[in-house]
Amino acid sequence: MKKAVTSGHEPPEPAGTQPPSRPVSGRETDFMVDGWRVFKIMAEFVSGFETMSDSGPAVTVFGSTRVRPGSSEYELAEKTGMLLAREGFAVITGGGPGVMEAANKGAQDAGGVSIGFNIKLPNQQEPNRYIDSGRLVSFQYFFVRKVMFLKYSQAFVALPGGFGTLDEVSEAITLIQTGKSARFPVILVGKAFWSGFYDWVLHTMCEKHGYIDQPNLDFIYLEDDPARVIPIIRAFYPEGYSLNF
Repeated sequence: MKKAVTSGHEPPEPAGTQPPSRPVSGRETDFMVDGWRVFKIMAEFVSGFETMSDSGPAVTVFGSTRVRPGSSEYELAEKTGMLLAREGFAVITGGGPGVMEAANKGAQDAGGVSIGFNIKLPNQQEPNRYIDSGRLVSFQYFFVRKVMFLKYSQAFVALPGGFGTLDEVSEAITLIQTGKSARFPVILVGKAFWSGFYDWVLHTMCEKHGYIDQPNLDFIYLEDDPARVIPIIRAFYPEGYSLNF
């Protein structure tokens, strides 16, 4: 019986059985680069902690950078900052223009503490001129900046804004819902702007689908009058203010 003649090579595997190739990436991990980045991140945390060490109770005000001086939104933010400062709260903003500038201006004009957590962006967001000397912290990393907002704020006050404002509001709600942060009031100022968002969360996410529970919403408030912000915050802290984590 004749033996089959072989070439000494394995026959090719059928099409479709080849192991998937590894995707090509232009961003391979460089251990040394990432190692030094850790120190940069630590430095940003230290700078933020140092700046906020003597700030006292604070409230963060969010809103659009595109709001212009003289507009109703600008005046609303300015009045909000002023009322918070008169109540003794330090006013924290993202440090840029628009609503942030207006809130810092209101706080400074009222003789309060005006703080800016600026973020370095490709379009070079410039800090506004109403931040107190020594109270500006510039961040490279969004997540470090978010920790600062969340750690030191007794409340978030969100005026009309875009994705950045929505991101900060959603982050706060998520951390409170999951118990990663102490509960604090999230106050959405401007009912005409925020009602659609709130109604969708309440009726679609909560009531229709059950993706969240009703208690997940009992720290969220809709207001038009900035004077109502102060009583909401007071009522939320009958035993005094403390850091969130």
